[in-house]
Amino acid sequence: MIRDDIMAVKREVNELREKSFSYELLQDMKKQNKRMFIIIIVILAMFTALLGYTIYLLNDIGTIEETTTQEVSQDNENGNNNFIGNDGDIINGKAEN
Repeated sequence: MIRDDIMAVKREVNELREKSFSYELLQDMKKQNKRMFIIIIVILAMFTALLGYTIYLLNDIGTIEETTTQEVSQDNENGNNNFIGNDGDIINGKAEN
């Protein structure tokens, strides 16, 4: 009998708690705080990705290689054309008449 009375009081307390305006506000604040936390985590992840991509681009700027060709003619006949390019390559060839 006492147990039934205790259970009835607990049910009444739970009903009052659920109907209470302040309890509803507290539940809404919990949901809102959870959403805000998730939004902050997403923004931090996006910022980290942007920072990583920016660093990747800054490191990738100076790695473009350009190829240039130069033609050299020789004034004497039947000589060898030896040309040392800017990068140190030696090109051996025959003179074209």
